[in-house]
Amino acid sequence: MRKALILAFALPMMAGPVTGQALKGHNTNAPVDVEADRIEVQDRADRAIFVGNVRVNQADLTLASARLTVAYANGANAGVQIERLDATGGVTIRKGDQTAQGNTAIYDLPRRLITMVGGVTLTQGGNRVSGGRMVIDLNSGRAVVDGSSVGAPGTQGGAGGRVTGRFTVKKAQ
Repeated sequence: MRKALILAFALPMMAGPVTGQALKGHNTNAPVDVEADRIEVQDRADRAIFVGNVRVNQADLTLASARLTVAYANGANAGVQIERLDATGGVTIRKGDQTAQGNTAIYDLPRRLITMVGGVTLTQGGNRVSGGRMVIDLNSGRAVVDGSSVGAPGTQGGAGGRVTGRFTVKKAQ
């Protein structure tokens, strides 16, 4: 009976996007620290490109990738303000016991949104959800995973472009 109840709850979620909590409470106002093997500053284009073993830290959030493009705005009084981080090449984002992995990630700092595309997996403890694309709203901590990778041809998550997941169940006494 217990297994039937779990399946009745979980199966409808597998048919469409899966929604859950991710990175809730992240301090998006904290400074962003970046390190890499190489940096190229393209000041006229208001961007910097970091290549090789890229690591980004913001408060207790860590992003690792092979390449990172930082788009920024030059304000007269405010100095340089980071607008967007575009990470490619085996992207991993970690905060506490939560890990998100995918081919690419876009962190829109003003909107407080992280979008990951291509072979996306979100894990927390023994729970795992996989799909083609995930959007994390840092304001609410809400993560939505769907099976298709819009804008990334040839990349899908799960089987046949569907969302898949494995969730731990509390053991019966």
